Amino acid sequence: MPMRSPFPPIDEYAFLSDCETMALIAPNGAVEWMCAPRPDSPSVFGAILDRSAGHFRVGPYGQNVPAARHYRPGGLIVETTWQTETGWLTVHDALIMGGWHNTDKRSKTHRRAPTDWDAEHILLRMVKCVSGTVELEVSCEPAFDYHRQSAKWEYTGEVYEEATATCAGSKDGTQPTLKLTTNLRLGLEGREAQARTRMVEGDEAFVALSWSPLPAPKTQEQAAEKMWQTSECWRQWLTIGKFPDHPWRGYLQQSALALKGLTYAPTGALMAAATTSLPETPGGVRNWDYRYAWVRDSTFALWGLHTLGLDREANNFFHFLSDVAEDEDGNLQTLQVMYGLGGERMLEESELSHLHGYDGARPVRIGNGAYNQAQHDIWGTMLDSVYLHVRSREHVPESLWPLLKRQVEEAIKHWQDPDRGIWEVRGEPQHFVSSKVMCWVALDRGSKLAALHGEKSYAQQWAEIAEEIKADILDNGVDKRGVFIQRYGDDSLDASALLIPLLRFLPADDKRVKATVLAIADELTVDGLVLRYKVDTTDDGLEGEEGTFTICSFWLVSALVEIGELRRAKQLCERLLAFASPLKLYAEEIDTATGRHLGNFPQAFTHLALINAVVHVIRAEQDVAAGEFQPAH
Repeated sequence: MPMRSPFPPIDEYAFLSDCETMALIAPNGAVEWMCAPRPDSPSVFGAILDRSAGHFRVGPYGQNVPAARHYRPGGLIVETTWQTETGWLTVHDALIMGGWHNTDKRSKTHRRAPTDWDAEHILLRMVKCVSGTVELEVSCEPAFDYHRQSAKWEYTGEVYEEATATCAGSKDGTQPTLKLTTNLRLGLEGREAQARTRMVEGDEAFVALSWSPLPAPKTQEQAAEKMWQTSECWRQWLTIGKFPDHPWRGYLQQSALALKGLTYAPTGALMAAATTSLPETPGGVRNWDYRYAWVRDSTFALWGLHTLGLDREANNFFHFLSDVAEDEDGNLQTLQVMYGLGGERMLEESELSHLHGYDGARPVRIGNGAYNQAQHDIWGTMLDSVYLHVRSREHVPESLWPLLKRQVEEAIKHWQDPDRGIWEVRGEPQHFVSSKVMCWVALDRGSKLAALHGEKSYAQQWAEIAEEIKADILDNGVDKRGVFIQRYGDDSLDASALLIPLLRFLPADDKRVKATVLAIADELTVDGLVLRYKVDTTDDGLEGEEGTFTICSFWLVSALVEIGELRRAKQLCERLLAFASPLKLYAEEIDTATGRHLGNFPQAFTHLALINAVVHVIRAEQDVAAGEFQPAH
């Protein structure tokens, strides 16, 4: 029998966020991934990538498998219930949100308009013994700078209730200073701060880890108040949304919370995922850093938020794009594929050879070398998202128009050139059909936005170029069967063709659309779930296989609804929802043989596709009897 891996399955991690910092908690109660102060900063807990790279556990001594875990309804607060031989224990974990706290001085990081709520830079863990007696264990062992700098603990409280961890980089501000505050008695053992106590029925305790000057709770009552404030913050945000009265409502709400949790509130950036280097193939080399804001992923994510009526994040992201599209002198720049959460343009890729990787998957990468690739779909995704956002207002903000015009001009300039496509292949540039379609989207939506803005000459000129691009795609991007192909001159299939009906490139009743959707459903699937492409027919510059891409399977659900295959769409949607993690979260891919999630986690792209697919099915079910159908997008 093979040895059981010491790494939990990716989909068993719980995700916490305060929209400035993110954390993943393993089922055994250990925080195994957290970067501070930003999600793309070096890690302080990194056990998810190497078992010696730092953790922070709160749970029963000698017990690693909880009785149950769930999010408290309406927010990102995790409740874990433990049963031991002698009693029952609950632990509540959250990254704390409170009222806006920069009241006497402006924030040094916030560029967006302040809201009523703000991150307090505290990871709070509250414990209660609900029955019998339980031995509680606390173990906090940070490993700064991706386990390249060690921690030094010192007592800073009056007795044993507070300790501070620093490293050499803390002095110059390149690494955070961590403060552990609790009503337990801490002991300091080398790199580790620990506590252990016997709790009896009714006993309560708290442990707070903080990394800013904001005060951590000092008493159980203060800790409870902060936990309540955090719950109220999330519930107030979720109440703004419009969720259908349907059995799948919980999946929509959890996906919305995941997308909100992946936003970086100070700038409005939206991350692709909270982690780096979780493998797309078990033990493989397809390991990438996703802790950045992809223009494509973010704008697609706004489809999902817009579908649910959650528009404020869209406003903030457009402001973020305005920031990054200008240089220091106010001159417009071409959008690049991705940015750092603060708008950084240089995301040099490197490898951390000292880390063993998740379950032995190496290399571990930080940074992302795709940041300077030529990908011609980003202009279309952005303009489509802007059009979706402003058409109900029938007004294009004056400050946004120069940026939009520049993106249309870039699409006109480059649509005939090869690129690396939506999947960021690291082989040779090709004439990818999906990139051509998105260039058409750029001109089509640009024309509509120009009309809204009163620029009639641009509207007419861009509409004519859109027709030219469409004609070129229909001449070169369709095979003899009438199926859209991956790239000009090759009949390989690509799941990105499922976007053709969703983007309104052709009507859903066009025979080429139906043939393409059915061909992908029948020929580009493994056990019914969709691959991005077949790696043996696509030069992606990498070795090895990969799992089915979950976003592509959700695209197939939406596309099947569009072409009238509602029963087949609903069956696939039910199957995909059954693959959700125990906390209704998704990574990037699914191994159909085992049901394991693969790739970085949680994945914004997957959750936005879930929202649109589920709403597609729900609306179709409701509208078919009435003889009409309004798609999600």
